[in-house]
Amino acid sequence: MNEGARKYIFLADDDEDDCLLFEDALREVSASTALTMANDGAELMTILGKLVPPPDVIFLDLNMPKKNGFECLAEIRSSENLKDIPVVIFSTTGEEGTIDRLYEQGANYFIKKPGSFPKLKMAIQQILAIDWTKNNFKTFKENFYFQF
Repeated sequence: MNEGARKYIFLADDDEDDCLLFEDALREVSASTALTMANDGAELMTILGKLVPPPDVIFLDLNMPKKNGFECLAEIRSSENLKDIPVVIFSTTGEEGTIDRLYEQGANYFIKKPGSFPKLKMAIQQILAIDWTKNNFKTFKENFYFQF
């Protein structure tokens, strides 16, 4: 992804306020980034199954109805068409065991939902700045948890 290219990102989160906040932060960080939102994991997987080209990155909440983030991540990583899409877990949990499990399951980064709008913008900006083609999709464990 070069800097001038339009980016396509997905957000799967069942919390409407979090979705609106994320969208506002994204617009302030990058007006050219296209955002597709899903309200639960089942909707995310349906959209991913139909979409060509796939998104550049998926922001995935863990606690969602119908299909949770763990189930979505497992499905994405086991799908030939989806397995290379970077997945950033975006959740309120900060539990070490959960974070370890997500790393083992193949998530690229973990971001605990920041408590402030400026921190949210900073988190989104850092993820969008990553050149996923050079990163080879595997993050070192010590860099997995973005803390703000």
